[in-house]
Amino acid sequence: MPRVLLLLPTTSYRAADFLEAAARVGAEVVVASEESNALSSLNPDGLLALDFRDPAACASRAAAFARTRPIDAVVGVDEDTAVAAAAIGAALGLPHNAVEAVEAARNKALMRQRLAEAGVPAPRHRLLSIREDPSRVAKGVEYPCVLKPTFLAASRGVIRADGEAEFVAAWRRIAGILADPEVARRGAGAAREILVEAFIPGAEVALEGLLDAGRLGVLAIFDKPDPLDGPYFEETIYVTPSRMSEETQKGIAAAAGRAAAALGLSDGPVHAELRVEGEGVWVIEIAARSIGGLCSRTLRFGTGMSLEELILRHSLGMEVAPAREHAASGVMMIPIPKGGLLERVDGLESARRVPGISEILISAHLGQRIVPLPEGSRYLGFLFARGATPELVEGALREAHSRLGFVIRD
Repeated sequence: MPRVLLLLPTTSYRAADFLEAAARVGAEVVVASEESNALSSLNPDGLLALDFRDPAACASRAAAFARTRPIDAVVGVDEDTAVAAAAIGAALGLPHNAVEAVEAARNKALMRQRLAEAGVPAPRHRLLSIREDPSRVAKGVEYPCVLKPTFLAASRGVIRADGEAEFVAAWRRIAGILADPEVARRGAGAAREILVEAFIPGAEVALEGLLDAGRLGVLAIFDKPDPLDGPYFEETIYVTPSRMSEETQKGIAAAAGRAAAALGLSDGPVHAELRVEGEGVWVIEIAARSIGGLCSRTLRFGTGMSLEELILRHSLGMEVAPAREHAASGVMMIPIPKGGLLERVDGLESARRVPGISEILISAHLGQRIVPLPEGSRYLGFLFARGATPELVEGALREAHSRLGFVIRD
């Protein structure tokens, strides 16, 4: 059996889906997480503790492990593990992205610099020290603009400002997020920086792709039918196939391919966020990972292959079937209406009866304190739908959401 090293943070939504995919592929799995597992002494061949913040140490430890238990592929499942996966791949001589390329994809300031150097359309930007006086900076900014940390994901800390007062308020709010000890440890020097970008209007889309020797294969393009105009950028509905024109979709794919090349990415999954405005396509972000959360469950390929299975098969050099199923599909990341303690979820059975709804998963636990954007980074849960057309899928997601009620105590 081939052996795959899966880099799975303890907070990841995706452990079960990747482990199920590995079983379908017929691969033995070594799970690496950032915390030592109490059962590791009972299963030394299947569990490994790695500090994902130190890619060089991860590579050294994985190489030592592989000397007696050879590894055939390494897969990082999210933003926090992508750099470590690249470093391990290089150390083991496995197909991998260059570490520098993945670091550029993970750091929004480096990404902007590389895209600008390559002439890829992207927002104008300035990288500023958090020690700057926001009142002074605000006087020289073009509005509207977007302020964001350089290393956080899921729109955490991303805030639009339309004037000086909003700019200063957004700056201070982001500074508070970056001062959180856990965030500061994760970001290191990047936790002392704020990126300021021009706001790009227009419709936002997401592209899921797979790189093979630098060539981008498009797996899906998702429409985001809810406008993402700020002041915060909480994503809700993703629907595929896209309803954009064929010409526009070709432009989206071309822009994502140029962005991947500009960063130096060459192998494995990529997830890109782009804006379409008039005839132009602007790259907002491109990440060296697959789609986050549980959103991958919207995708099926070939004769029912999951995205996770496709990624594992690619990493092992197996044949893949990248053609997406013909049916439309979509997901709603259930937004958090207010912060507080989640006491009750009403209407689940009614929502499940909506035609087209295939699954409802409430990932927040009763009694859990939930935090909305921009400080928060997780959702209440996920709604999934399938149907004959994107319109039916979007309608099912909206109807099911309307039947849910969340009782949240301050």
